Amino acid sequence: MGNQTSQPELILLGLSDLKDFQIPVFLLILLIYVATLVGNFLIIFLVASDLHLQTPMYLFLGNLSVLDILIPSVSSSQFFFAICTGKNQISYSSCITQVFFFTWFASTESSILTVMSFDRYVAICHPLQYRTMINIHLCVQIAFFLWVYRFIFILVHTLCLLRLAFPDPATIPGLFCEIYQMIQLSRSDTFLNFLLFYLETIILGVTSFLVTFLSYVYIFKAILKITLKEGRRKAYSTCSSHLTVVFIFYGAGFFNYFQLKTKDFLAGRLISVFYTVITPLLNPIIYSLRNNDLKGALRKTLSRISSTP
Repeated sequence: MGNQTSQPELILLGLSDLKDFQIPVFLLILLIYVATLVGNFLIIFLVASDLHLQTPMYLFLGNLSVLDILIPSVSSSQFFFAICTGKNQISYSSCITQVFFFTWFASTESSILTVMSFDRYVAICHPLQYRTMINIHLCVQIAFFLWVYRFIFILVHTLCLLRLAFPDPATIPGLFCEIYQMIQLSRSDTFLNFLLFYLETIILGVTSFLVTFLSYVYIFKAILKITLKEGRRKAYSTCSSHLTVVFIFYGAGFFNYFQLKTKDFLAGRLISVFYTVITPLLNPIIYSLRNNDLKGALRKTLSRISSTP
């Protein structure tokens, strides 16, 4: 066992053991990252500039796009730095900071997706009460609460990492610092840390998923009662984009965190890339292709630009 210090040297394995694939993978991830920034910034711009999109649903979609910019920015920064400089070392403080921000943003996205499902539930199951139950001011307060609530919970979770001692040097078999890997690396008593981790997973993650699942159970029951084919089609299109994003988010997250417990590090890194880089790119693509309001706002914006002398 190596010497344990409070400020160990941390080494991110990244793709250092795959020399022949580093540059192609770097270029591919960089291309995906740039496309993610363009797609999500475009949605934020459309929601902010088009009055027809300034509704509760699109307020939460704007929050989702902000998170889809922040998550890959946090998770990919050290990987880009390592490829450009050839240095896989990351300071202890930088690793803890990366753990905090990534966990905060990912858990907040889970909450935002849950609230979006409830918004769709009210819109489809209680359409006459929608405007009285859901309004833009209430949604701003909810979004603010979710960001702050997740911030406090994840801050406590992350601060508990500071009590742990790590071997020096410590190798992290991934592209970025993740909280579960940090706990596994520790040579201290990690009972409290694992307890918080599973509480976060069960109480926050599973609860969010169950609320989303139950919302769609009631949504589909309501849709099946709609007799008009056009009304049923409109109801399906209203929630299909969000439901697709939910499946991708929870599916990738499920495989990512279960893969952390295996010894197949290559598969784990590929799943990690999908979860943190590709998923944020898919969200704007899904909403752009399957949402008529966004497509209409984009067409109006492009026509204004083309008509400007």
